[in-house]
Amino acid sequence: MNGSSRRAAAGEEVRRPARWPRRPDSPDSPAGGRIAALAQRFGLVAPDLDLLLVAMAPDIDARFERLYGYLNDDLTRRRATTGLALELCGLPAAGPGRFRFSPSAPLVVSGLVEVLEAERPLLSRVLRVPDRVTAHLLGDDAVDGRLHGLVRVAGPPEEPDPCPTTLRAAAALGTGSGLVHLLDRGGDPGRIAADALLAAGLRPLVVDAAALAAAPEPVRAARILATEARLTGGGLVLGPLETLAPEQPKGAGLIDGLCEAVGGGSPLIMYGKKHWDPLWAAESPVTVPVPPPDPADAARRWRRALTGAGAPAGLAAGTAAADARLVDATRAYRLDSGQIRRAAAVASRLAGLEGRPVEARDLRTAVRAQNGAGLARLARRIEPTVGWDDLVLPPSTRRQLSDLALRARHREQVLGRWRMRPGGGRGRGIVALFAGESGTGKTMSAEVVAADLGMELYVVDLSSVVDKYIGETEKNLERIFVEASDVNAVLLFDEADAVFGKRSQVKDAQDRHANVESAYLLQRIESFDGIAVLTTNLRANLDEAFTRRLDVVADFPVPDAEQRLALWERCLGTEIPRAPGLDLRTCAERFELTGGSIRACAVTAAYQAAESGRPLDTDQLVSAVLAEYRKLGRLVLDSEFGPWLERARR
Repeated sequence: MNGSSRRAAAGEEVRRPARWPRRPDSPDSPAGGRIAALAQRFGLVAPDLDLLLVAMAPDIDARFERLYGYLNDDLTRRRATTGLALELCGLPAAGPGRFRFSPSAPLVVSGLVEVLEAERPLLSRVLRVPDRVTAHLLGDDAVDGRLHGLVRVAGPPEEPDPCPTTLRAAAALGTGSGLVHLLDRGGDPGRIAADALLAAGLRPLVVDAAALAAAPEPVRAARILATEARLTGGGLVLGPLETLAPEQPKGAGLIDGLCEAVGGGSPLIMYGKKHWDPLWAAESPVTVPVPPPDPADAARRWRRALTGAGAPAGLAAGTAAADARLVDATRAYRLDSGQIRRAAAVASRLAGLEGRPVEARDLRTAVRAQNGAGLARLARRIEPTVGWDDLVLPPSTRRQLSDLALRARHREQVLGRWRMRPGGGRGRGIVALFAGESGTGKTMSAEVVAADLGMELYVVDLSSVVDKYIGETEKNLERIFVEASDVNAVLLFDEADAVFGKRSQVKDAQDRHANVESAYLLQRIESFDGIAVLTTNLRANLDEAFTRRLDVVADFPVPDAEQRLALWERCLGTEIPRAPGLDLRTCAERFELTGGSIRACAVTAAYQAAESGRPLDTDQLVSAVLAEYRKLGRLVLDSEFGPWLERARR
């Protein structure tokens, strides 16, 4: 008896076995509700559902394997073929029924049914229903195991507080295909996207864009993501788009592939700092700008995160005083909800180690831990260990440094909410110039400002930036600016006149390309969103156009006698033993040294005292000053050194 005779002999009993999965119109079908929802979400009609159930039957009851092997006239082929499925569902194999298994058919294009063995004729190809589809119809809502590490389900916020941007994004989901682009302007687009889906009654599936781009088969993963979203009645959140490098063909192809796979069947929210390019996908989204949150909203998020992390009373408390301290401690930071949650957990553990409430220093340490390693590969990372008390500067310079710190703390309110820097493509960054002779405390002052803001200091190594090849210097600087805008840190360009120099008259190709570098920097420094400090020994060498774009200019003069005395006291400290006759005032009045040189002299004198085994005296100190003069190439005059010069010559 051949295969078709066996199918005919099976008759109606083959069509409706005792445990055949019921159609949604069957009142005793436990999966009827899910099958009906599946049909609605994927646009399936009755024949599609019949074919799906036929293909899925062996995954529900193992006895169907033997039955299909019998009907296929091959006991090793225990799944339905396309020809067998069409015959069991009463669809002609030579008619329109066969096109229900074409690549563009709803069952196949949506990933509900896989047609295997492409090398065989169409009617003898095996049908398989992915395990995730079967599990969903049987009541399992867990995310597809093939998406492990790519997607997570975002939970609802502890205190629903929809902001206007969230409500606007939720409203945009109902327009057109449901494709929305959140343009990040310093806010928290990832959380807003998830809240918008929740407000629309959908399940937010947050996709790790970096993991998706690094997947072995990203286009296939995009199709699985689209199927998962439609199965569970959810929406996809993807970003930041910069991770996918959409300006590259591969990144743009991935975005287009995901948009095509979703096809309007589920909402898709993408976010990032880049404006949407119509070349990225055939469909154009609704773009919603995401402004930075106000300080009060940021404080609420910090308080919720600290409470959720089990933080002891202190900054996490709900009193007005605690809220004020919390706002002051976190005002300068720009973090999304995930970073705040992780930082709150770290701060809570730091405080728990010592059995005390969370303090501002815990938050600052925790925020620094959220900085990625990308900028550390391009600049030297310094964790500040100095404070305002370590600076010896004129009052006017200290005021300028304080002005830089307060600008960094209140920039979101002034530049964001009050829109005091509108238009022109200007960013919300703060750029300062520290000008003065070498050793006057410029780098140390930048470290103090970073410490006051609770941030790290990244010193740009110009040797890794300047390149002899045309265009490479700009690329290196662009990488630094991009990384710096995403971390809570102060970026320091030491000896900035090497790259921020004046433009000159074009006489040859070298002059032209040097001017191109300066022109690029003029534009880039204005659109920078972070905090940058430029230092220079020769302010006159900087292009005047840079000065207009600076927010703070601090001059560092050579210290006077009283300041030099204070610097000698600070540099020598309290641990080194001093001889009774040590005359620091005379040294401060006689020798005009900068703070850096005084520090070098103090270290040299300390080594001499350690070698001699006696307390530090004036002779050792003056000998160290004499060595510093010679190192700097300065004239050694009798009027300055007096009798100590004769002793040094002996």
